[in-house]
Amino acid sequence: MKITLRDFRPEDFEALWHIDQQCFAPEISYSRTELAAYLRRRRAFALVADAEGSPVVTGAEGLRPGEFPPSIVGFIVAEADRSSTGHIITIDVLPTVRRAGVGSQLLRAAEDRLRAADSHCAVLETAVDNRAALSFYKAHAYSVVKTVPRYYSNGVDALVLKKDLLSPPEPAKLPQ
Repeated sequence: MKITLRDFRPEDFEALWHIDQQCFAPEISYSRTELAAYLRRRRAFALVADAEGSPVVTGAEGLRPGEFPPSIVGFIVAEADRSSTGHIITIDVLPTVRRAGVGSQLLRAAEDRLRAADSHCAVLETAVDNRAALSFYKAHAYSVVKTVPRYYSNGVDALVLKKDLLSPPEPAKLPQ
């Protein structure tokens, strides 16, 4: 699968919102209003992953069941604040294309953009019970810095993770 990353365009919004609804439980996923607000933040940016020939969302507005919109398979929203800290607001990859490297490409590209905006570190939140996300972020050198009790509307705690964006990555520890 060939993935192309590009900047968010307003016409992508419905596809991104539908992807977010598929990626997270209703009490964690964003409403249209919340997602739109994050995308409009002054220092925020969104990157979109397009994959040629991949079905995205069936039954999306304006489409008949079985038709596919442009092949957006994932996206990331991040923000560079004035205190040299970047914030990964959300990263969403369709369940059907996970483990194909899409999330890693999105995360690396967002980290590069944050570095270019003079962010020294990146932070993000994830649910304490989201083992797949925790494993993903650990593989990308994020470390837990604290727990935020009852962060999500369903009462689940969040872990705040952080990554130093200025230090070179440590070499992989492979068996000899």
